Amino acid sequence: MLLDKKILIPDLGEVGPESGFHLLEKTEDGRFVTGKNGVVDIVATGDEKVEFVSFGDSSLACVKSAIAYPTYYPVQPVKLEMPVKAVLMDLDGTTVRSEEFWIWIIQMSIASLLGNPKFELEEADLPYVSGHSVSEHLQYCIDKYCPGASLDKARDFYFEHTHREMEEIMAGRGKDGAFTPTEGVKDFLLELKSMGVKLGLVTSGLYEKAWPEILSAFKTLGMGDPKDFYDAIISAGFPLRKGSVGTLGELSPKPHPWLYSETSIVGLGEAFADRNHVVGIEDSGAGACSVRLAGYTTIGIAGGNIVDSGTKAVCTYYEENFNDIMKIIKGGK
Repeated sequence: MLLDKKILIPDLGEVGPESGFHLLEKTEDGRFVTGKNGVVDIVATGDEKVEFVSFGDSSLACVKSAIAYPTYYPVQPVKLEMPVKAVLMDLDGTTVRSEEFWIWIIQMSIASLLGNPKFELEEADLPYVSGHSVSEHLQYCIDKYCPGASLDKARDFYFEHTHREMEEIMAGRGKDGAFTPTEGVKDFLLELKSMGVKLGLVTSGLYEKAWPEILSAFKTLGMGDPKDFYDAIISAGFPLRKGSVGTLGELSPKPHPWLYSETSIVGLGEAFADRNHVVGIEDSGAGACSVRLAGYTTIGIAGGNIVDSGTKAVCTYYEENFNDIMKIIKGGK
């Protein structure tokens, strides 16, 4: 049920009818029920990926999963403090416009699974096939379009298409416009660098898809080696497949907080106690929730699915472009 009134969720803020949030009687797992055991309100983001449980003076956030276990996190209070010491930035859609390409790969994977080369995703699918992990995207499509089909088989098709297309791109023959640097990102990054701000790049994408994308963007921008430019880069690691060793990434990506937490605390050396001097920039609903649950000031940037996924209320700020975001970082907005 969509909210028809404004509700204060402690340490998150006020959410109302314009937020796209849903009002719930209980959490999906039934652990918490409104009006019982101190629970005041329960709401969910518009895409229903994250539920917030209010106890009046504190809140818990439950990150749901299509393939594993719901996980609860305490909602931390955030307050932007100057100077900003570190900026954490998403890759797909924020630094590079590439979401359409990866949605196309998901679409081809499901088309192969169905044996129907004409299959196309619907507009309503878009909030659920971007911003999360590969397995989450594929499982959503399986549940909707081919119930009971094998996730493993879908993943096989996904990596088959990904490997082919990435090889084509690296050879200069790939899909036109697959990876386009976001307008204004070069000047934004260089200005942050000149200010002495630490920079972390954060992606839920697996290394084999993320790294060629980063290299392609930096080549287009004429910015050299991204490993030399960024102070820390983290991806969702390497896929778990038979015959190879994988790394943790499919069950802990956005909207879980771990990618952002690890980039800031381990990669950039910013202690959790200093988190109010750190900001995260995201264009997706899953990413915005990830930054916010990690305890950082969350800046949404237009062009992604934050509004469509009903997660704008999770953002501390929501801006149209990097110029406006720079004003925030400098303390002038």
